[in-house]
Amino acid sequence: MRSSKTTLMPTVYNRNLHRYAVFTACCTFLLLIAGALVTSNDAGLSIPDWPLAFGSLNPPMVGGIVYEWSHRVMATCVGLLTIGLAVWLWMGDPRVWMKRLGLVALGGVIAQGILGGMTVRMFQPPAVSAAHATLAQLFFSTVVAIAVFTSEWWQSDVVRMEDTGDPPIRSLAVWTAGAVFLQLILGAAFRHKAFGLDPHLAGAGIVAVLIFMTAGALKRRFPSSQPLRKSARILHILIGVQLLLGGGAWWSRVYAARFPQPIPVMVLLTVTHTVTGALVLAATLVTTLLSYRILRPGAVVAGSSSTSEQVAS
Repeated sequence: MRSSKTTLMPTVYNRNLHRYAVFTACCTFLLLIAGALVTSNDAGLSIPDWPLAFGSLNPPMVGGIVYEWSHRVMATCVGLLTIGLAVWLWMGDPRVWMKRLGLVALGGVIAQGILGGMTVRMFQPPAVSAAHATLAQLFFSTVVAIAVFTSEWWQSDVVRMEDTGDPPIRSLAVWTAGAVFLQLILGAAFRHKAFGLDPHLAGAGIVAVLIFMTAGALKRRFPSSQPLRKSARILHILIGVQLLLGGGAWWSRVYAARFPQPIPVMVLLTVTHTVTGALVLAATLVTTLLSYRILRPGAVVAGSSSTSEQVAS
């Protein structure tokens, strides 16, 4: 394994922009919790109209209305934060692709609001509800990526390292992130009663194997790289916690079946399992970004070295 320092064209680091992006990502995570609370408490149709609530901006805060209305208020706040983020990136970030990523985030939050309204007006059709839940995960990952891209570390010089292992970390990370995303789709479809639990269980096994492979490869091949080593540790912790939460959530649903209303233990375990899934997706995404930022495929490095030797001779 070889390493070399690559000097990049500097980008002006904006600490306030980065902090704003991190704050937006944190608020989005809280919004995911609020959305999971709505689903787990069967409160999705507690307010029959949209965008108002019983024709008002001040509905009676009783029963499931508390969860649904709080979710809508938080979604509005995140939408406003995203507008600010997109404008700030467009006006203050010199990177064209970052300006476009800000617009992607803005488009995502708008689409998410539309899907949320459709879910209510169409009385929670499984396909629309699952799409609403899935897009929430994608939007969260997009904002997390923006927070990474606006960080000081990302915009500074890094030590590039050669990855000569097989399969390459880049490929492993991409496949793992893709599998996690598909697993979240299966989980959303199960929660919204589109189909049963078996596909989600099968997906959990595949995701677990890929995450352990990716994290293990990172620890074995790059023990001296703090970002990659930290990513491996976080992946190990999150997948372990998520598997335990998945078992707990399944048990709680079986146990809660005897009660007419959702019980606290079922709500707690299901919500925690759902939002931890979002953290797993964000962690695999960040791992993928780090692998492309730090690592170079061995064949590419070898080719570059041969070219340099020929030019020198």
